[in-house]
Amino acid sequence: MAEALSDREREVLGLLAQMMSTQEIAAELFLSVNTVKTHLKNIYRKLAVTRRGEAVRRARELHLL
Repeated sequence: MAEALSDREREVLGLLAQMMSTQEIAAELFLSVNTVKTHLKNIYRKLAVTRRGEAVRRARELHLL
């Protein structure tokens, strides 16, 4: 992984792995849905994936979860 995930991105990724929706993650972290979407976009870019499931799988491969 070229660029490390921020603490908040790791937090979002952990909730993503729990099968939470974007809206649920936003509510859990007291963030707007758009902020969560931005974090997800950054996570996907940093992990070189395009989908939620791929992000979780890749994070597990890299021992981020």
